[in-house]
Amino acid sequence: MPRRIDIDPESVERYLQQLARFGAVGPTGVSRPVYSPEWVAAQDQVAAWGREADLAVRRDAVGNIWSRLNGTEDGKVIVTGSHIDTQRPGGRYDGALGVIGGLIALSALKQQLGLPKRPLEAVSLCEEEGSRFGRTHFWGSRAIVGRIDRGEAETLLDYDGISMAEAMRSVGLEPAAIPAAKRTDIDTYIELHIEQGPILESEGVVIGVVEGITGLSWTEVAITGRAAHAGTTPMHLRRDAACAAGEISVFVRRLAQGMGGHQKGTVGRIELYPNLVNVVAERAMLTIDLRNTDESLLQDAERQLAAFLDRLAAQEQVAIATRSLARFAPVSFPTEMVSLIETTARELAFSCRRLPSGAGHDAQMMARLCPATMIFVPSVGGLSHNVREYTEPAHLEAGTAVLLHSVLRLAE
Repeated sequence: MPRRIDIDPESVERYLQQLARFGAVGPTGVSRPVYSPEWVAAQDQVAAWGREADLAVRRDAVGNIWSRLNGTEDGKVIVTGSHIDTQRPGGRYDGALGVIGGLIALSALKQQLGLPKRPLEAVSLCEEEGSRFGRTHFWGSRAIVGRIDRGEAETLLDYDGISMAEAMRSVGLEPAAIPAAKRTDIDTYIELHIEQGPILESEGVVIGVVEGITGLSWTEVAITGRAAHAGTTPMHLRRDAACAAGEISVFVRRLAQGMGGHQKGTVGRIELYPNLVNVVAERAMLTIDLRNTDESLLQDAERQLAAFLDRLAAQEQVAIATRSLARFAPVSFPTEMVSLIETTARELAFSCRRLPSGAGHDAQMMARLCPATMIFVPSVGGLSHNVREYTEPAHLEAGTAVLLHSVLRLAE
């Protein structure tokens, strides 16, 4: 193993708490949607920390912040990072850990080793969550791999009707320049992240070695029935959009339970019109989130859902229309990258186990460009996308140590 580099055991938690001041919600929550004033201030803080560590800092065409430690030799770059945008509200650790961990790793390497053989960069990516512009994920990492369509920024709208393009211009970014964010010089990518689930904590394991990332299928369902008086309209004559929405919610849960394995199904958002206590709902809109680590099984779930919606429309005498919001295939990480994390964790005397990620991450976009993998640390109670999200400081330090020594091994 390359020489061991020490990190300040309290530094990760300290920086995370400082970053959490930007967009703070209550004692522990954070709301930091992309291109908001809170997000901009947080990215500025990340950039300031990079400069304090004597790293070369720059902002790219979509607002990703890059902090670079040059190598003694030229060549492709080893990259680590994550995101600082949050759910509305979310917690302090989701995404932010990978950003802070990357900065601390590069700072410690520079201070204790000097320049590595190969160049390293830590990146703070923009818009992983999809919490503001609900039809997109991974805006920053998609820009890096060249997967943003021409004109896409003009068509994406947030819940207030503001386009992605308008939001970018409001913070000094020009949508026409998005292609300039594409990178072709990245050799490998490693992302440190909280698990966001209960497995590591329940098994008493410190490091999760991520083998791959689930596929994701987001669908918006619009139901059109007929408004009617709740007291005078017989039950058998109703065309009730709310009833159909409820049937869909139950079906999605039963579909996931019936398929078992890594299949997940969630109805996360429901809206009704006219949304009155004494009126049969005329319209309903809901979102469906299907996930599976197996592409063929995810496609099967999609087919079963489509068939059910056809049957339901006829049964309830409503019109049902669907629109795809996002679709990403599962990703398997290269064996050599997974083994790198596993070997490093064991050499540092941390317990570890392999597992898939049930959540989407920027690493699945970066895997289109270069070999990638992820490091997980436990989430207390399995909570995430929740203001009570928490990871023990000792586990934050352990994850950062594994990240640091993994990139050092690659750099040397």
